[in-house]
Amino acid sequence: MKKIISVILTVILVLSSVSVAAFAAEKDDLKIAVASDLHYNVPREELEGNPDQPMEIDDPIYWYANRRAAMEDESGFIIDEFLRQCAEDDSIEYVLIPGDLADNGRVVREEHIAVAAKLKAFEEATGKDVFVINGNHDASLNNDDTTFEDFMAYYADFGWDKAIDTLDDTCSYTADLGEKYRLIALDSCHANYSTEDGMTTQKVNWVVDMAEKAVSEGRHPILMMHHNLLDHMPLQRILSRNFIIRNHTITADKFANAGIKVVFSGHEHCSDGAVYISSAGNKIYDFATTSLTMYPLQYRVFTFNEDKIDYEARTVDSIDLDALTSTVNGYSAEQLELMEAGLNAYAKGFLKAGVEYRLALGFTMEKMGIDEDAIYFDLVNSVIGKLTNALEAPLYGEGSISEQMKKYGFTIPESEYENGWDLATDLVAAHYEGEEVYPLEGEAVTILLRTVAFILREELSYLSGDMLTASADSMIADNGLTQYKPELKEMGSTAFGGGISPLEYFVVALLAPLLFTFANDADGVPDNNGSLEGYGAVTSKSKLDNIAEKFRNFFEKIGMYIRMFFDIIAKIGQ
Repeated sequence: MKKIISVILTVILVLSSVSVAAFAAEKDDLKIAVASDLHYNVPREELEGNPDQPMEIDDPIYWYANRRAAMEDESGFIIDEFLRQCAEDDSIEYVLIPGDLADNGRVVREEHIAVAAKLKAFEEATGKDVFVINGNHDASLNNDDTTFEDFMAYYADFGWDKAIDTLDDTCSYTADLGEKYRLIALDSCHANYSTEDGMTTQKVNWVVDMAEKAVSEGRHPILMMHHNLLDHMPLQRILSRNFIIRNHTITADKFANAGIKVVFSGHEHCSDGAVYISSAGNKIYDFATTSLTMYPLQYRVFTFNEDKIDYEARTVDSIDLDALTSTVNGYSAEQLELMEAGLNAYAKGFLKAGVEYRLALGFTMEKMGIDEDAIYFDLVNSVIGKLTNALEAPLYGEGSISEQMKKYGFTIPESEYENGWDLATDLVAAHYEGEEVYPLEGEAVTILLRTVAFILREELSYLSGDMLTASADSMIADNGLTQYKPELKEMGSTAFGGGISPLEYFVVALLAPLLFTFANDADGVPDNNGSLEGYGAVTSKSKLDNIAEKFRNFFEKIGMYIRMFFDIIAKIGQ
C-alpha cells in the first residue's frame, strides 16, 4: 500500500512540475499590440469639405475626403475602438505606439491632451501599460507650440515614468516589457524639419549601447521608432527618402549585431514587414504599421517567446456611431448605413477618393519633379492632361475604353473596375493594407498598361520610335530604375502579349514609379500575418544559413548592376 501511495505521490509531483513548467513558459510569453500614426484630430462640429484643398471632391459619399485620405473627424472614435479591443483581449499585456499620436500636434496642443486622456483612461481601466514615442507630427523645436519637452510632459505616464535610461536632448528612453524583454524607444525625428529623420551618430551609438546592455542583463531588446529602418517598397530610398533613416543599411547592421531582432516603425502609413541580414549573419526585421485612422484601420498583435514570434494584423471595423453623430453633424443616412455595414470598406472608399484627388493634383510637371530641361518634358507635358481626363472614362460598356480599343485591335481583361482611377487607387490601397496582391505580370497591371497605351496611341503617333525609346530610357534613369529595366521590359512584354513597341515601352516607363511603389512587394516577409524565429532560436548554423542567404541576395544585385553597366556601354556605342 505504501508503494502504491508513493507511486501516486510521485506521479502527482511530476504532473505538478510539468504544469508549473508549462505555466512558467506561458508567463514568459510577451503579447503586445502595436498601433502607429493615430493622427488624432479634434472633430469638427459640422461635416464640410477641406478648405485647404484647391477644389472639391466630386463624390456623393466621400465628398469630404482629404488628399491625405485620413479619416480626421472619425479619428478619435477609431482610437477609442482600438483601445476597447485591446482592453477586451486579456492576453494583450502592453500597447506600443511608434509616433504621430496627433495630426497637428506641433501646433495644436489640444490634440495631445485628448489623446493622453484616452490612454490614461485605458491604463486605469485595464492595468495595461502604454508606451509611446514621438513622430514628426507631434513636436519640434521649430518655433512650434509643442516642444520635445512638452511632448514628454503630455505623455509622461506612457514610457518615461518607467524609463531605465534616457538620451539627453531627445525623447528616447528604455523600459522593461515583462521579465525577458526591453523596449528601446528611439526619437528618430529631426529637431526642426518635419518628415526628415533626425538620426545622428550619437543616437545610433546610444541604441547599440542600450541593446548590448539589455543583452548583458539577460533581456531581449525590441526597438520602436517612428521612421523606417528598412525599405518597405523597392524604391523607398529614392521616392520616399524622408521616410527611411539615412545610412539605413549601415545602421541596421549595427542594430542587428547588437542583439535587436524586431523593430516597430510607422511614418510610411503602410503595413509591411522587411528583413535585413547583418555582416555577422543576424536577421533584423522592421515592421512598419499603417496609420490606425486611415484605411485599412489596422494594428498589429505580436506574441513573443524564445522559439518564435507570431504576428497578426487586426482591423477596426466599427465605431460608436451614436457618439460620432452626437459630436459631428452633417453625415447623411447613406454614409451612416455604409459605416454600419463595415467601417473598413467605408474607409477604403474614403481612401480611394482622397488618393484620386491627390494623384490628379499631382499630375503636373512640377509635382512629378520633371525638369524643363529633361528630354521628355514636352512629351509628358502634352499627354498628362489627356491622360487625367481619360482615366475618368468607363472601362466597360457602351462607348467605353474597352469598346473603343477593339476598333484598333486592343483588348483588356474583364474586371470589376469602373475606370482607370478605380484601378490606380486600388494599387495604392494594396500598398497601405500590405500583402500586395497585384503582381507586376498580373491582370490589374495589364489593364492599366493597355488602357494608358490606348489613351496615348493617337497623342504620340507623330513621334518616332527612337524618340519614344530615348524618352523612356531617360525617365527610367531619372527615377533610379535603371537596374530594374529588364524587369520593366519583361512586365511590358507580358502585359502587351509578346514584344514591346516603343510606345508601350514609354507607357511602362511613365507608370513604373507607381507600379514599383505600390504594386510590388518581393522582400519575402509576410506583411500582416506570419511567424519568425524567436530571440532564443538563433544558432551558429542559422547564422551561417543567414550569411549564405545574404550572399545570394548580394550576387543577385551584382547581376543587376552588370546588366545596367552593359546598358550604359550599349548607349555609348550608339
